[in-house]
Amino acid sequence: MNVSDELKCLFHATVEERDGSYVIEVPKREVTLGAVQSGELHRVGLLSAPHADGAESNDAPAQTDAPTPATTSNQHERANTPAPPVQEGDQRTVDIDDIGEQGDGIARVDRGYIVIVPDTEKGERVTIEITDVAETVGFAEVVSREAYYE
Repeated sequence: MNVSDELKCLFHATVEERDGSYVIEVPKREVTLGAVQSGELHRVGLLSAPHADGAESNDAPAQTDAPTPATTSNQHERANTPAPPVQEGDQRTVDIDDIGEQGDGIARVDRGYIVIVPDTEKGERVTIEITDVAETVGFAEVVSREAYYE
Protein backbone atom coordinates (compact mmCIF):
# COMPACT_ATOMS: atom_id res chain seq x y z
CA MET A 1 0.00 0.00 0.00
CA ASN A 2 1.26 3.46 -0.83
CA VAL A 3 0.78 6.12 1.85
CA SER A 4 0.56 9.75 0.75
CA ASP A 5 3.10 12.22 2.14
CA GLU A 6 0.05 14.38 2.91
CA LEU A 7 -1.12 11.94 5.64
CA LYS A 8 -1.73 14.06 8.74
CA CYS A 9 -2.63 11.35 11.25
CA LEU A 10 -3.43 7.68 11.60
CA PHE A 11 -5.67 6.13 14.23
CA HIS A 12 -8.14 3.30 14.76
CA ALA A 13 -11.84 4.05 15.06
CA THR A 14 -15.15 2.25 14.83
CA VAL A 15 -17.86 3.42 12.45
CA GLU A 16 -20.94 4.04 14.59
CA GLU A 17 -24.53 4.73 13.63
CA ARG A 18 -25.99 7.88 15.23
CA ASP A 19 -29.30 9.49 14.38
CA GLY A 20 -29.47 8.03 10.89
CA SER A 21 -25.84 8.84 10.00
CA TYR A 22 -22.57 7.00 10.39
CA VAL A 23 -19.86 8.65 12.48
CA ILE A 24 -16.13 8.18 13.00
CA GLU A 25 -14.78 10.01 16.03
CA VAL A 26 -11.39 11.68 15.73
CA PRO A 27 -9.36 11.31 18.95
CA LYS A 28 -8.89 14.60 20.80
CA ARG A 29 -5.08 14.16 20.73
CA GLU A 30 -5.09 14.51 16.92
CA VAL A 31 -6.61 18.00 17.22
CA THR A 32 -4.54 18.91 20.29
CA LEU A 33 -1.29 17.95 18.53
CA GLY A 34 -2.31 20.01 15.50
CA ALA A 35 -2.55 17.16 12.99
CA VAL A 36 -6.26 17.85 12.39
CA GLN A 37 -7.95 21.23 12.59
CA SER A 38 -11.51 21.42 13.90
CA GLY A 39 -13.91 22.98 11.38
CA GLU A 40 -11.69 22.23 8.37
CA LEU A 41 -12.50 19.80 5.59
CA HIS A 42 -10.37 16.62 5.59
CA ARG A 43 -10.29 13.58 3.33
CA VAL A 44 -10.77 10.27 5.13
CA GLY A 45 -9.65 6.86 3.89
CA LEU A 46 -10.87 3.67 5.49
CA LEU A 47 -8.98 0.37 5.69
CA SER A 48 -10.54 -2.82 6.95
CA ALA A 49 -9.18 -4.12 10.19
CA PRO A 50 -7.82 -7.68 10.21
CA HIS A 51 -9.55 -10.34 12.30
CA ALA A 52 -7.60 -12.12 15.02
CA ASP A 53 -6.70 -14.84 12.46
CA GLY A 54 -5.17 -12.19 10.14
CA ALA A 55 -8.00 -12.28 7.57
CA GLU A 56 -9.50 -9.02 6.38
CA SER A 57 -12.89 -8.07 7.82
CA ASN A 58 -14.56 -7.81 4.42
CA ASP A 59 -14.69 -9.97 1.31
CA ALA A 60 -12.60 -7.62 -0.84
CA PRO A 61 -9.53 -9.19 -2.46
CA ALA A 62 -6.21 -8.43 -0.84
CA GLN A 63 -4.27 -5.54 -2.36
CA THR A 64 -1.38 -6.76 -4.51
CA ASP A 65 0.60 -3.55 -5.15
CA ALA A 66 4.35 -4.04 -5.46
CA PRO A 67 6.18 -2.89 -2.34
CA THR A 68 7.56 0.64 -2.38
CA PRO A 69 10.98 1.55 -0.94
CA ALA A 70 9.23 2.63 2.28
CA THR A 71 7.81 -0.87 2.76
CA THR A 72 10.52 -3.20 1.49
CA SER A 73 11.56 -4.45 4.92
CA ASN A 74 10.41 -8.04 5.45
CA GLN A 75 9.34 -7.11 8.97
CA HIS A 76 6.95 -4.46 7.68
CA GLU A 77 5.60 -6.57 4.82
CA ARG A 78 4.72 -9.40 7.24
CA ALA A 79 3.04 -7.03 9.68
CA ASN A 80 1.38 -5.06 6.85
CA THR A 81 2.42 -1.84 8.60
CA PRO A 82 4.21 1.12 7.08
CA ALA A 83 7.93 1.51 7.67
CA PRO A 84 8.95 4.04 10.32
CA PRO A 85 8.89 7.59 8.91
CA VAL A 86 12.45 8.28 10.10
CA GLN A 87 15.87 6.72 9.54
CA GLU A 88 19.04 6.77 11.62
CA GLY A 89 20.88 10.03 10.96
CA ASP A 90 17.75 12.03 10.08
CA GLN A 91 17.53 15.45 11.70
CA ARG A 92 14.19 17.04 12.65
CA THR A 93 13.04 20.00 14.68
CA VAL A 94 10.37 18.77 17.09
CA ASP A 95 8.35 19.89 20.08
CA ILE A 96 8.56 17.77 23.22
CA ASP A 97 4.91 16.88 23.88
CA ASP A 98 5.28 14.85 27.03
CA ILE A 99 7.69 13.25 29.47
CA GLY A 100 7.88 9.45 29.69
CA GLU A 101 8.04 7.27 32.79
CA GLN A 102 11.86 7.29 32.68
CA GLY A 103 11.97 11.11 32.48
CA ASP A 104 12.82 11.30 28.78
CA GLY A 105 11.08 13.68 26.42
CA ILE A 106 8.51 12.36 23.95
CA ALA A 107 8.03 13.91 20.52
CA ARG A 108 5.73 12.84 17.71
CA VAL A 109 6.65 13.10 14.04
CA ASP A 110 4.98 11.90 10.82
CA ARG A 111 1.90 9.69 11.31
CA GLY A 112 2.19 10.09 15.09
CA TYR A 113 5.44 8.08 15.25
CA ILE A 114 7.00 8.51 18.70
CA VAL A 115 10.60 9.61 19.22
CA ILE A 116 12.18 9.44 22.69
CA VAL A 117 14.57 12.32 23.39
CA PRO A 118 16.60 12.23 26.65
CA ASP A 119 17.55 15.41 28.50
CA THR A 120 14.56 17.46 27.33
CA GLU A 121 11.59 19.10 29.00
CA LYS A 122 7.91 19.22 28.07
CA GLY A 123 7.18 22.18 25.77
CA GLU A 124 10.78 22.48 24.61
CA ARG A 125 11.53 22.76 20.87
CA VAL A 126 14.73 20.98 19.83
CA THR A 127 16.51 19.84 16.72
CA ILE A 128 17.27 16.15 17.06
CA GLU A 129 19.24 13.49 15.25
CA ILE A 130 17.69 10.03 15.08
CA THR A 131 20.07 7.48 16.62
CA ASP A 132 17.95 4.31 16.66
CA VAL A 133 14.77 3.26 14.84
CA ALA A 134 12.32 0.53 15.83
CA GLU A 135 8.94 -0.33 14.31
CA THR A 136 6.89 1.77 16.72
CA VAL A 137 9.38 4.11 18.38
CA GLY A 138 12.63 5.91 17.60
CA PHE A 139 15.35 7.39 19.77
CA ALA A 140 17.24 10.62 19.23
CA GLU A 141 19.81 12.98 20.69
CA VAL A 142 19.53 16.76 20.90
CA VAL A 143 21.57 18.60 18.28
CA SER A 144 20.41 22.10 19.25
CA ARG A 145 17.78 23.80 21.37
CA GLU A 146 15.49 26.47 19.94
CA ALA A 147 14.82 29.71 21.80
CA TYR A 148 11.49 29.58 23.64
CA TYR A 149 9.66 32.08 21.39
CA GLU A 150 11.10 31.14 17.97
